[in-house]
Amino acid sequence: MTDESLLQLARDAAIAAGRVLLSERPAVIAQGPSATKSSATDPVTRADTAAQQVIADMLSVARPADALFGEEGLNRPGESGLQWVIDPLDGTVNYLYGTDDWAVSIALRDEAGTVAGVVHAPAFGRTYTAVRGGGCYLDDRRVTVRGCRDLSRAVVGTGFSYDAATRGAQAAVLARVLPRVADIRRCGSAALDLAKVASGRIDAFYENDLHEWDWAAGALLATEAGAVVRQIAGPDQRSGVLAASPDLADPLAGLL
Repeated sequence: MTDESLLQLARDAAIAAGRVLLSERPAVIAQGPSATKSSATDPVTRADTAAQQVIADMLSVARPADALFGEEGLNRPGESGLQWVIDPLDGTVNYLYGTDDWAVSIALRDEAGTVAGVVHAPAFGRTYTAVRGGGCYLDDRRVTVRGCRDLSRAVVGTGFSYDAATRGAQAAVLARVLPRVADIRRCGSAALDLAKVASGRIDAFYENDLHEWDWAAGALLATEAGAVVRQIAGPDQRSGVLAASPDLADPLAGLL
């Protein structure tokens, strides 16, 4: 399969998962989370697992030799040298609270990095896609970063950990950042925040307590849209990411 056909497979799987999430949402909101993970404020719902199963089934049929790695306990080895990195529902708290900032994120990686990425926002009807070296698209329209050159005029997105102690440290960083930028946004979905950088809806994003499935697809979107993307250190060997218009990357990194 070509990179474009692999991207189409990822897009189809993300949209199929999005349909499941939309149909399950009223019942899940009524019933609440089915479990928690890293802390009491880190919920998982039956919709998370159902959406991941839809994605895994579609990818397994089309690409049985590929590895699968997903947030909800999915870790299947493969033989092809390709690995799908899946977050079936990024923004579960938003999903449970009836707000619309949540997304399905699917990335395909090879030994050189990310080949293709999709971030699908079902509640907004938006699908962001990118193939390595092929630019970034919102639906059928190519998008790029805004190109803000002055940090003091930049709108910057960020996110916070489920762990209270880590949030305290992140608040101290935010206290340094906030006076130096135009404003801060907190969406609640790293995948969507990276898509917003890619499409010029914010100028930069950083968060330091993430897993690969949170940022793998979105980082490719931002890169292909012209952003500078860097991994940043997180607590307890977890990872983070910074994505920004090129002139903002160094001054923002200096504040972190």
